[in-house]
Amino acid sequence: MSRYLFFAEQAYAYAILRPLQAEMRRRGDEAAWWLEPTCPNRLLDGERLLTTLSEVKQWAPVAVFAPGNWVYDFFPGVKVQVFHGYPINKRNDRHDDHFTLRGWFDIYCTQGPASTLPFQTLAAQKGYFAVYETGWAKADTYFPADGNGGAETADGGQELGGKSDFTAWKNCDAPTILVGSTFSKGISALETLYPTIERLSRERDWRWVVTLHPKLTDPELHAKYRLLDEHRANVLFRPNGLSASGMLATDAMLCDSSSIIVEYMLLGKPVVTLRNTTAGPHLINVDTPEQVEQALEMALTQPPALMQAISDYTARMEAHRDGHNCARILDAVADFLAHRQQEMRRKPLNLFRRLKVRLHFLKHHKRK
Repeated sequence: MSRYLFFAEQAYAYAILRPLQAEMRRRGDEAAWWLEPTCPNRLLDGERLLTTLSEVKQWAPVAVFAPGNWVYDFFPGVKVQVFHGYPINKRNDRHDDHFTLRGWFDIYCTQGPASTLPFQTLAAQKGYFAVYETGWAKADTYFPADGNGGAETADGGQELGGKSDFTAWKNCDAPTILVGSTFSKGISALETLYPTIERLSRERDWRWVVTLHPKLTDPELHAKYRLLDEHRANVLFRPNGLSASGMLATDAMLCDSSSIIVEYMLLGKPVVTLRNTTAGPHLINVDTPEQVEQALEMALTQPPALMQAISDYTARMEAHRDGHNCARILDAVADFLAHRQQEMRRKPLNLFRRLKVRLHFLKHHKRK
């Protein structure tokens, strides 16, 4: 039996790490959780929380899994990067931050050619980490091995439902638009899109499900969409995001430059974006809110050229859709420990970063 630790910095970690936990339990292994102050405690019955360094050392995990870009280097176990999204370079920088090396990780579990090839090049240059193309852990909830079509309910998102008239609402023929957004200032479009969504919720028979990025915490924005939910029978506000099955129940997405568009397109569904920073033929991108309605009309027809472009694009992003990504991740850790760990060069010292995370730990956590 092996023990593992999940390092959760943001709420999105639950949807990424719980499929891994399920695979660990299937194998007879155990997992525990470490939550940073920025991650709300949404642990379920039977999930173990560790809160002190002594507890972590006593747990003695063989590996620590992190979907963010850092982890405590003084925790025991090899450090495994499992990513919080796909490499879309939403800021359109010359260097995609997805590929920034900070010296924390021993293993990078990549999702497909778009991420595997760059990391393999970096691994050959640096020599202190290994790269395994495993597929993304969260993708197993979209393509479960049992063929249930993403019926995972504990993936960190919310189900569709909750309104008194929801049964009639979801059984009508009107399409459902999922609204998502990034949190990045200057890129997030939820504020800009509000008047358009409010108008279309009055004028069209479309249904709307509005979600928020966990880091998008503006109380005024939350209040706007919550009020829209209360006053429109065809609007649902789901600030914690949707589960895989919830996403499957919608027909098209309206978004900006968030990496969630890749997750949605993996389901074979079209996306309309407002001022996407890396637009391509896989998206219907518009420059103004006034163009959104027509673009959504087009998306709902699923033009063949668009759907083929979506298929081509997502194949580069996510190579594995057999429901066994989490199994490959655990197999990668086992292979690294058995065959590759001793080959690795020493990680860079990064004295400033190491001091910074130690000060952070002392400020926010028990020292025992």
